[in-house]
Amino acid sequence: KQKEWQLMRRGRYTEFKLVYDRGKVFGLKTGGRIKNILMNLPETAWWEYDFQVEEGSPEADFIYTCKHPKEWA
Repeated sequence: KQKEWQLMRRGRYTEFKLVYDRGKVFGLKTGGRIKNILMNLPETAWWEYDFQVEEGSPEADFIYTCKHPKEWA
């Protein structure tokens, strides 16, 4: 189960890098070397449409913490 969660997080990271990262998008749109641009992406990743975590799971706690950060200072 933890391996699936890790692969899902890698998939989200990859999605972000390919869609929103300005450096990657610029390189892909301007004909940069694809191999070099994609080199730092995870080797394996996993996507699932409309993925929902189980309530009370460590994954749910992580998602909640990311969406509701604490003011430490």
